[in-house]
This record gives sequence, structure tokens and C-alpha cells, in this order.
Amino acid sequence: MNLAILAERHVERYGERVSLIFEGTRLTNVWQLQRSRHFATALAEIGVVPGDRVGVMLPNSPDVLTSYGAITRVGAVIMPMVFLLAVPEVQHILHDSGAKVVITSPEFAPKIAESIAGMPSPPIVIVTGAGPFSDGTLSFESLLAGATTGHPIVDRDSDDLAVVSYTSGTTGRPKGVMLTHGNQLFNAETSSRAVPIHDGDVTVMCLPLAHLFGISVMLTGQMVDATGVMLPWFTAEGFFAAVNDYGVTSSAMVPTMLTYMLQHPDFEKVNWSTFRWVVMGAAPLPLELTEEFEKRTGARVLEGYGLTETSPTATVMRIEERRQGSCGRPVPGVGIRILDDDDKEVPVNTPGEVCIQGPNVMKGYYNMPEETATALRGGWFHSGDIGHVDEDGYLYITDRKKDMIIRGGFNIYPRDVEEVLYGHPAVGEVGVVGIPDARLGEEVRAYVVLKPGAEATEEELLGYCRSILAKYKTPKSVVFTDALPKNPIGKILKKDLREIARQEMGL
Repeated sequence: MNLAILAERHVERYGERVSLIFEGTRLTNVWQLQRSRHFATALAEIGVVPGDRVGVMLPNSPDVLTSYGAITRVGAVIMPMVFLLAVPEVQHILHDSGAKVVITSPEFAPKIAESIAGMPSPPIVIVTGAGPFSDGTLSFESLLAGATTGHPIVDRDSDDLAVVSYTSGTTGRPKGVMLTHGNQLFNAETSSRAVPIHDGDVTVMCLPLAHLFGISVMLTGQMVDATGVMLPWFTAEGFFAAVNDYGVTSSAMVPTMLTYMLQHPDFEKVNWSTFRWVVMGAAPLPLELTEEFEKRTGARVLEGYGLTETSPTATVMRIEERRQGSCGRPVPGVGIRILDDDDKEVPVNTPGEVCIQGPNVMKGYYNMPEETATALRGGWFHSGDIGHVDEDGYLYITDRKKDMIIRGGFNIYPRDVEEVLYGHPAVGEVGVVGIPDARLGEEVRAYVVLKPGAEATEEELLGYCRSILAKYKTPKSVVFTDALPKNPIGKILKKDLREIARQEMGL
């Protein structure tokens, strides 16, 4: 079954409804569906056939929804690309995937042009806007206007590819995660049942639609009669305006976004009376942020867990449940096991690698059979995350396996240290990494961004840690910085922090 059927079913079930608000314009589900039908015809007319990879590098806009709907409709494969990627990363993705077409906007067209320069068989480039363009690229609007008929949905098997999403490369060169129509349909259906979204809800779409978390929110929204207020990109001011103007009931975010909002001077001016819940994912969520947001808004924070390789949802905390520090239980149909280094299951409340099985798990990594076999060994996806489950099956994430610090033989999970530092009133953001040490192997270093107007010294924060943490977990040093390195969705990049530390140490 083709993923494109979700948009068709939405119109059949609910009739014509305002399903999207973008920059003050109200757009209906019928309008969106018609655009996707006609742009699918345009793609077919320029030679796109089932199985072709089509790159999309656009800021959030209705054009993204049109592109995604059209690509799946003709049986091609969506390849989302975050516009913050550097040219070498874009070159790798386009070369590795063999993309047939790239859809982009005028501001990112030069990056695409530089990335495809010298390619023996460069992709066709479509640029949003009316054109004409002098560099040989095609006009999105002209193609759409020239397509006078809608394209039917091309039948696809559940195991056929729908999306190839390249990871952010936090541990090396980006890998193309292959997700099928079955993966994405399962994720949309289970997510819509796991989160408390209802007909009539209004949600802020602030996640980048170039990231799988954002795509998941988009598809889940097609399961109910809800309206999405789409932001071109996240800003605290834009989010606040959406809540005030449209009576927003919910959203999906990452912890960095919550941090920016809580520290914003206009937070208390927002009318949070209609806001019921927010789903948090993509990075560990400090307890202090959860407690502060819930106290100041009266809404619930529902933490979830997943990865690109799991489509992405694996677990979510239901609104009627509460387990402090947990990211919930698996969604129906998904299994979680905690395995040791020998791939043997560990007892409850014992840390190990989080492994996942279910219809949400990827088909594999594109053009990487060995990495696929390693990641999916034993029939379970090995996430690389460390966590544990309790007696009732609730999952708790400790840290990334590769981020664990080994100091003098003691294992230290950076999140344990970060949780403590987040409890200090001056700390806005923190990233903890291991740095080389000749005597102990590794030492603990904390990189800290202070809250606006706050002051603190290194010794003050070290003393605060010593008063709470075991001595071996206490950082040896604290480095103050204006910002922490993050990937495009806001996850702190520990790999980059470690490299910064090595440069500071002259290594």
C-alpha cells in the first residue's frame, strides 16, 4: 500500500477542511491533495519512475507537503535533506543515493549547484518559484501549472522504499536509512493512537520537515481532523504567536526548543489555557525542563523515544501515565530488549543497549550491507543507546553508548552529570564529554551555556556537583561557552564537543 493513500483517506473521511495554516493563510486538505496529484504528473513527465530517489531541500512550507505527496504518489522515494548541511555532505548524499531529481528553493539552489558540479550524471534540479531560471533548472510553479491532470497513486508493496533519510552523521559519515511504505504507515497509525491527538486539535508544526521527527508529525496529523500551524522554522516568538493567535492545543518539539522558550522574556505573556500537551523527542530531556514547563503552563510533557532507523517512534509516555525520567512504554506492536555486549538480555533495572523489533524498524542502510547486518543482528535493531526498563516495561534512556565516559575503570553516563548541572539556577544548557587523561584514561568536562543575565564561576559549579554527585562523577573542569554545537534539529553534538576539547588541549 502506498503511503500517499493517507491524504486520500483524509479527504474521504472528513471532507474539505482547513488542515494547514501557513503565514496566516488557511489551506484545505483538498487544496493540498490536488497540488500533490498535479505535481506528481509533472514529475512523471520529466521522467521520474517508481524507485527513483528525489531529494528535497526546502524550508518548511506547503511546497514540502506538495513535493512529498507527489513523490510517493508516483512510487518514487523521498530523500529529505536539511538545508544546513555543508556542500561536502550534500555531495555525499547525492552521489551515494544516485538521486534523479532535487527540489530546492532559490536561497539553497547555489548550494545544490555547487554540490552537483562535475557529477557525470547530475540530477534534474527543480527550484520553487515561477522562474524562468537561466541556469537550466526547472521552475516548480511552471511544472505545476503545466500539469493539467492529476496522477493516480502507483501501487507499492509494504516493503518498497518510501523514504531514504540520511542520518546527521553524529558518529561518522551520514548513512542512508531505508524506510518502507509499511514502516511509515505503521508509524502514523500507532503514533496517532499513542498520543492524545483528537479531531479539532490545533498543533504547532515547528520541527523541520527535512527531519524524520517532523515527517512523522506530518503523517500522524493525516490520521485525524486536526489543523497544523506550520512555522517556516522554529523561533520562540513564532511559537508564542501561534499559541496566542490560534488556540493551539499541542505540539512536538526537541529539548533545545523548550529551553529557548522557557528562557524567553515573553513566556509569561502567552495564553497557555488551550495548550494540553507536547511530545518531546530526538534528545534526552532534562527533568528540570519538564517540571518547569508543566508548572508554568499546566500542560503535560510526554517524552518519547525513537530513531531514524525506527521510523522514528518506538516508545511514548501516554498522557494518563507518569513515570519520572521515563520515555514511556513501547507503542503497540513494537518490542524493546536491553542487551549486554554479548547480545544477551539483562535483568530489569539493569543498563544495557536498547534494542528494538517491530514493523517500524528500517529495511537497512542504503548501499551498506555490512553495517546493516551489524545493526540488525539477531533480528533486533541495535540502537547504540544505553538504557534500562523497569518492572512495568517503562524505558529509561541513560546515554549514547559511544558517549559513555570511562574514568579510572568507572563508567560515567554524561546524562547523570548533565541532570545535576541543569538543577543549578544559572545553567541554561550543558554538554558533558570525556577528555583524554594520562592517569585515568578519561576525565569529565562540562561545557555550560549560562541563562541570559545569569552568572556563575567554574568553582561554584564544581562545588555544586561535588555536593550531589559521587566524587568520580564530578567534572574536573567546566568550560563556559556562548553556544553548544547542535545538529539541525537541535541535538547537542557530543562528537563535536570532544573535538573542541581535543583542540583546546592541543591534541
